[in-house]
Formats: sequence, C-alpha cells, structure tokens
Amino acid sequence: MSSIRGRDFLTIWDLSASELLEVLNRAIEVKQRKTSFTESLLSGKSIALLFQKPSTRTRVSFEVGIRQLGGQPIYLNWSELQLSRGETISDTVKVLERYVDCIIARVYNHRDLEVMAEKASIPIINALSDSHHPCQALADYLTIMEKMGKLRGVNLTFIGDGGNNVCTSLIQGASRLGVNITICSPKKYMPSEDLIEKAREEAAKHGAKISLTEDPKEAVKEADFIYTDVWVSMGKEKEAEERLRDFKPYQVNLELLKHAPQHSMVMHCLPALRGLEITNEVLDSPRAIVWEQAENRLHVQKSLLAMILS
Repeated sequence: MSSIRGRDFLTIWDLSASELLEVLNRAIEVKQRKTSFTESLLSGKSIALLFQKPSTRTRVSFEVGIRQLGGQPIYLNWSELQLSRGETISDTVKVLERYVDCIIARVYNHRDLEVMAEKASIPIINALSDSHHPCQALADYLTIMEKMGKLRGVNLTFIGDGGNNVCTSLIQGASRLGVNITICSPKKYMPSEDLIEKAREEAAKHGAKISLTEDPKEAVKEADFIYTDVWVSMGKEKEAEERLRDFKPYQVNLELLKHAPQHSMVMHCLPALRGLEITNEVLDSPRAIVWEQAENRLHVQKSLLAMILS
C-alpha cells in the first residue's frame, strides 16, 4: 500500500523527502510503461475537477491521466455550480464527497483548499492556488531528474517573481530533494522570510542550499537550470504596470544566457508571455525544455493519483 494513500496534497511539504522521491520514481516508470499502473487502476472511481480558474495543461493532463488509469473525470466549472450563487465551499464538498472519490481543485484562494481538506473525508489535490502549485513543481523536478540523472546537488535558478506560487513550490521541493536553488528577484518580490527560514531548515537536513540575489547575471553563473515565470501572477493584475517596469531587467534572453554555463537549460511552467519574461529566441531554442515540463505534468499526476487512490 502506498504511504500517501487517502491523503490530501495541498503543498509540496505535505510529502516527506522519501514520499516525493517515490512519486517521482513511479512517474518515471509510468512514463516508460514499466509499471503496474494499468488502465484499470482507477476503475470504478470518479474524480471531480473543481476549477475556479481557467486552465490548459492542468485540466487536460488530469483528465487524460484519470482516463488512462481507468477512472472517470468530472469537470466542474466553479461558475456553473451553486458556489456561484452563494453555497459555501463546506456544503459543496460535503455533497461531492458522497458522489466522487477525490476532488482536484484549482482555486484563487489557497484557504479554500484548506477548507475543503478540513471538511471532506476524501482526498483533496491542489491543482493550483494563489500561493502554491505543487503538481507543477513535481513535473519540474521529474524533468530535471530526466536531464541530469539526479536531483541532489543540481543548481536551479529561478528568475522573476520570487513570491509567486510556482517559485514557492519549487523552493519547498528543493529543500527536501537536495536541490540548490537560487531565487533572483527584486527585493520587494522576494519569497517571504517565513518560507525561506523553514526552507533553509529543511535544506540543511537534505544537503541543499537556498540563496537569494537581485543580480540576474550572478544568479545564472553556476545554474544547471534557469527557470522563469510570468511577472504578473494571478491576483496581481492591478500591479501590472509597476511589475512590468520592475521586472524588465530580469528577462531571460540570449544576453543573460551568455553568463550561464553552456550546458544550462531553460524552464518555464507556461503559459509564457513571449517578449516579457522570456524571449522567442530562448523559448524556441534547443536549450528550452518547457515542452518536456508540460508533458511531465501527465506522468507525475498519474503517479500521484495512483498512490493516493489505490
């Protein structure tokens, strides 16, 4: 029986280092078709995809993955449910838990996921919230494993909004997987002090280093992987003009890559705003591994679902 069977997955820190590695290693088996994760593994199980926020990669990868494992995905648009007319999240999940075996939720406010987990007796999986994106981080670390053959000791640099949901989940993952992560961001957009303090405590246990810098050229000097994301994250739209100005020096472009090792690879969780956080020349270059990241969402999510639900 899986060590995470029946559990919620709201943040990367919900799983121990060994459990994270188990998910990733099984995802490799899933991808290589060297596993007992068969088409009937989720047979007879129905899984709700409760989405408040639009999606391409998350929705398609989860729907396809559930079907490939023999389950039944049920897509529920938040605006089409009674939630849009004032029914509470608590009441909604108390109903859904009587119909389905798991809820995969993509929400604006992370607290909504916590309420679901508190009130529901079935597993809740975070498909994205304003403060965490754990399934994306799993796919990212799977991609790094494939490229490097390891995680421990790898140097990952994140350039851009150090306080966004993807960066938060990457930091959490790095601290438990032994990845050295450097966050390069303007000072006012750095990750919270609480997050960095806890991440450094975890990193010390697993042989990793957490570094912060405001200098992009310095940040990429030893990077095996250079990661960027959109500058205006969800909920920050009112700050768009200020953010575009503040992050302009943090664009991942060919000039920046001149300061990185020749073997370094470029990552982005997508969707990318070409010409802002990353240029066409970089995104379309052989050094970009963004499409592998997108594909790996499918494989890690199948691994995660299989371990939680079977």
